Amino acid sequence: MTKVLNINLVFILTLILGLFILIHYIFQVGALSKDVYILEDCERKLSTLFENKNYLDINFSKVNSLSNIEDYLAESNFVKATQVKYIQILGSSVVSK
Repeated sequence: MTKVLNINLVFILTLILGLFILIHYIFQVGALSKDVYILEDCERKLSTLFENKNYLDINFSKVNSLSNIEDYLAESNFVKATQVKYIQILGSSVVSK
């Protein structure tokens, strides 16, 4: 009788341990897939940033040349100033009562 009781106890403990391992496995796979998704998203953003960096490096080298500065300003929709107005500040301080 005690042998049957011991076998049943071992069976129940094995079943409980197996269920615990299965549940733990399911949570670990979920956490791993979440981490993989986050890593892929970061890699995609990093790739986009490198593409933008290359684009900005090319534009910087174009702008850095003094011979191309007028062309760059024309493409950038800057407007040439036609009139400059100065504000005269009375006194030695900027703020007065």
